[in-house]
Amino acid sequence: MQQLNFPTYSFRFKNSENKVSIFDAIRKKFVILQPEEWVRQHCVLYLMEEKNYPKSLINVEKELIINDLKKRYDIVVFNPDGSIHLIVECKAPKIPIKQNTFDQVARYNLALNATYLMVTNGLHHYYCQMDFDAERYHFLKDIPEYKLEK
Repeated sequence: MQQLNFPTYSFRFKNSENKVSIFDAIRKKFVILQPEEWVRQHCVLYLMEEKNYPKSLINVEKELIINDLKKRYDIVVFNPDGSIHLIVECKAPKIPIKQNTFDQVARYNLALNATYLMVTNGLHHYYCQMDFDAERYHFLKDIPEYKLEK
C-alpha cells in the first residue's frame, strides 16, 4: 500500500482467499484492505495516538439518513455527552480533495451537527470548524487535541 502523510503505525494484516485484510480496532474485526480503508485506519490511529481521542468515543462506517437517502460516514468522534465532536471523510489517495468532498461532509453535518470536520485522502488533510450561526466553516491548520470538558 501507498505511503501516506501520517506518522508510521503498525497494523495487523491477514490474507484469506487472495485478499488482504486489515484489523479495525474500532469495529474489532478484519476488513478488506482497500485504498480508502488504508486511509481510514491511519486516520483512526492518528486521532487516538496523536490527538488523544479515546477509542470509546470513535465510531467507524455507520449509516445515516440524509433527505431520505442512506449514506455512510467514515469516522465520527463523539463528545462524552453523545453529541458529535468531529466528522472525518476519507478518500482513497488517488482521489483529489475538491469542493464536492467538502460539500459531501457538510451535507452529512446538516444531520450530525459536528463542531469539526476533517477531509483526507491520506496525502492531504483539511480541517474545518463549524460556525453554525453564520452557516459556514472556517479552515484550521489542525484539529484540536482531545480534552475532557470540565
